[in-house]
Amino acid sequence: MIEIVHGSVVDQRVDAIVNAANHGLLGGGGVDGAIHRAAGPAFEAECRALHDAGGCATGDAKIVNAHEITWAKHIVLTVGPVYSSGQADRCAQQLASCYQRSCEVALEADDASIAFPAISCGVYGYPLEDAVLVSLEALRPYVNRFERIVLAMFKGQEFDRAVEVAREVVPTHMLSDSLVVDL
Repeated sequence: MIEIVHGSVVDQRVDAIVNAANHGLLGGGGVDGAIHRAAGPAFEAECRALHDAGGCATGDAKIVNAHEITWAKHIVLTVGPVYSSGQADRCAQQLASCYQRSCEVALEADDASIAFPAISCGVYGYPLEDAVLVSLEALRPYVNRFERIVLAMFKGQEFDRAVEVAREVVPTHMLSDSLVVDL
């Protein structure tokens, strides 16, 4: 199932937490900074090794241990596109690839559940409504391959808007304080 929740991706009780990282994988602001702080110095060391090996390309994903985020097994690092309305199709393809590649590396690591933030919707400027549509379509093939897929919307207005968008395009139902997408 895909579940849209209001909250931080760091707080989701899943096997794999996805980090919306930058190309260098060395930390930044927003969710990236929060994950780096929560996962601790051993996570930083793994990210440094990946950085030294070339980092991560837009649309790709790498997987490392969750370290001090003890309820998760892995952190998946993915690099979303910087949004450009003039290249909206290319950006959508790259964003879909972030979701797909993240799922693939998590499945290869035997993770049964995965949580995503709103990739590229912060400083990278991707419109939330469009990003929700891209994510739902990209995640559709993985619904039966994971026990649980979470889309964590940090801000209340992001959660409310994501719920509205999902309800417009797919069957859904409320489960406590989250929205379950019935794909």
